[in-house]
Amino acid sequence: MAETDLDTRLARVTLLLLDVDGVLTDGGVTWGNDGIEQKTFHIRDGLGLRLWQRSGGRTGIVTGRSSHVVQLRATELGIGLVRQGIEDKLGAVSAIVAEAGLTWDEVAFVGDDLPDLPVILRCGVGVAVADACDEMLAAATLVTSRPGGRGAVREVVERLLRARGAWDSVVARYATAVTTVDGPHPPAPSAG
Repeated sequence: MAETDLDTRLARVTLLLLDVDGVLTDGGVTWGNDGIEQKTFHIRDGLGLRLWQRSGGRTGIVTGRSSHVVQLRATELGIGLVRQGIEDKLGAVSAIVAEAGLTWDEVAFVGDDLPDLPVILRCGVGVAVADACDEMLAAATLVTSRPGGRGAVREVVERLLRARGAWDSVVARYATAVTTVDGPHPPAPSAG
């Protein structure tokens, strides 16, 4: 697919749906001696999702496993659309698309393994993380350069916002915060 075609598809996306294990995490699951499941989330993925939401995008989670820590992370990030314990992800996402009044072209889904395959084949932008299974990598509209749980979701958000022409204003918001705190700073010296 040509880069301009991909950018056009990315610009249409209004709903970003995510798997959890292998996408928001590296796929590992740790159990404490107390029987409590633990997961590690990448902080830049979290900021990326916040930036996406501040730019008007919607986010949801559709995962095959059920975990209290996933609900905690979703709440922390302001993600109200959470579907856990889902065996039929295509069915669940179809219901979400219908309930939201969207078309499939307005949906991107990020996944890593076979249960995600039907969804990425159907939605407008199907994304596989860099360390996804071979079938996902072959079928995806977009493959991230970063693996799951290591900034892949942030990478997707940046691509979505760039396609919308919104990334520079997101960055500018942070860059101009310096001048509002203590006045303008001189330009950094050149590297030459």
